Amino acid sequence: MISSIDLNKIFVQTLKDDLWINKSIVVDVLRIDELHPVISGNKWFKLKYYLKDALDKGFGTIVTFGGAYSNHIAATAFACKEAGLKSVGIIRGEESKNLSHTLSQARLDGMQLIFVSRNDFKNEKNIKTRLFNPDWYWINTGGYGLNGARGAAEIFNWIDDSHTHIICATGTGTMMAGLIKAAKNHQTIIGINSMKNIELIDDIKSLLCDEDLQKNFVLLNDYHFGGFAKHPVELINFMKDVWQQYQLPTDIVYTSKLIYGAFDLIEKNYFLENSKLMIIHSGGLQGNLSLPLNSLPF
Repeated sequence: MISSIDLNKIFVQTLKDDLWINKSIVVDVLRIDELHPVISGNKWFKLKYYLKDALDKGFGTIVTFGGAYSNHIAATAFACKEAGLKSVGIIRGEESKNLSHTLSQARLDGMQLIFVSRNDFKNEKNIKTRLFNPDWYWINTGGYGLNGARGAAEIFNWIDDSHTHIICATGTGTMMAGLIKAAKNHQTIIGINSMKNIELIDDIKSLLCDEDLQKNFVLLNDYHFGGFAKHPVELINFMKDVWQQYQLPTDIVYTSKLIYGAFDLIEKNYFLENSKLMIIHSGGLQGNLSLPLNSLPF
């Protein structure tokens, strides 16, 4: 469907540190961020079955939702261009005179941007009704839905049975739901919520069948650093340290908080000896472009 997607670029990076080696714990990072420079990480997995469905049903335009720095918006715009589809982005908030890098690039990739107030944005159903077009195929924010979870489940193709815990960042919970679907009964899926005061567990459960609901999973809400996309100096410094020590690039929205949470859980003896962790690096590094130039060393 999209020839520039290269799944062979996905690899596992094993992190070495006395903090967990002394506890007989293995820490692996699944680098799905490397599969594409724009449709990065979990974005491709969450989009692929929506795009296929739209093409199979003869739709000409993909429409989806996101904010000014949305990885999902950036990925959808590029993926649609590659797939020969038109794209429309419903953007949260008023249009700024100086568009974010994300929105500027999405527009260059052919996406029509429609800005709606933050209050109106909360009701996607009303927006879909108001902007109805028979040629428009709608995808929820972040690819949330069964097709998104179905694609995300395929991330497990790079995770083996020896991994006891799979740890991921959550925005809509779609990737976490997919990982739960694919997990074996002896494995635990841990979600690190990147948002403050937004409980995602019901949204995640709604994508699961009765068998999935019996599996081991937990959503942790303690590592948001003040809220979605908030990035205090402490977090920026942590990102620099992670790069210098492991050559692992992270983003300010998801993966930095994910890695911080995983390390903190190890330090607090959350995991038993001989645990083997797989941390999902879900991409989204383009979000760092909102920072001042040279804020990060990568």
